[in-house]
Amino acid sequence: MLQQAIDFGAECAALDGFLQELAPEMWTHPTAFKGWTPNEILLHLHHWNRAQDRALTDPEGFRQDVTRMFAAIAAGNARLEEARAADTRGDALRAVWAQSAAQIATRWRSVDPKQRLPWVGPDMSARSAMTARQMETWAHGLAIWDLVGRVRPEADRLRNIVHLGVSTFAWSHQVQGFETPAAMPYIELTAPSGELWSYGTHSEAERIEGAAVEFAMIVTQTRNAADTGLRLTGPIATRWMTHAQCFAGPRETPPPPGSRGLGVSVLPI
Repeated sequence: MLQQAIDFGAECAALDGFLQELAPEMWTHPTAFKGWTPNEILLHLHHWNRAQDRALTDPEGFRQDVTRMFAAIAAGNARLEEARAADTRGDALRAVWAQSAAQIATRWRSVDPKQRLPWVGPDMSARSAMTARQMETWAHGLAIWDLVGRVRPEADRLRNIVHLGVSTFAWSHQVQGFETPAAMPYIELTAPSGELWSYGTHSEAERIEGAAVEFAMIVTQTRNAADTGLRLTGPIATRWMTHAQCFAGPRETPPPPGSRGLGVSVLPI
């Protein structure tokens, strides 16, 4: 049983429940994430969910899709290509995305977690693939919660995203062109349930402490570290959290302080 597929399904179901309450006019309102609307966010998630599923069910077809997507990106038409994923918008789009995501989550439960699958970059395991889909759903969904000024309830399935953030310590430095430190700071985080999660070797000189959800927000670049209550000790911990990037692709810049949060682009639901 692939637990990450179950967690991906739960993440999508949670976002779906929230989106069912979204007022019709909000679907076309820009969020604080690159000005994407909820429609654009759902199209993005739906497109890449289906791409990930096709990497499992039709690897050759997936490679052809990637070639077309690379051409669209090069031409500056990535959003237009993603818009082809569905011909509906608003609540109808939500229903299409939710049904597809639930089917994918169910199908992937029986996949060997170690099975290697093609992707846009290097091949990845099924476990990593589902973690990435959960991470994208969680991170992009947060922009819509922020838009309407509501705090999202969190669950301990967040641990998959925290683990991804921890495991990309070296990548976060490499993508920025920095030399990777010899040792990762000690991390001690409080889970949504109150459980304590720790990573690395205990250190008083280099450490990161606080809420697991805020660590996840930083590594997914949905919050600037300065806008969280995370306690950072030491230059390595501080630099990592100012440029952390748990996702693949080119270097991205974290949002400036104060640019993401409940007080940004808030409208009533």
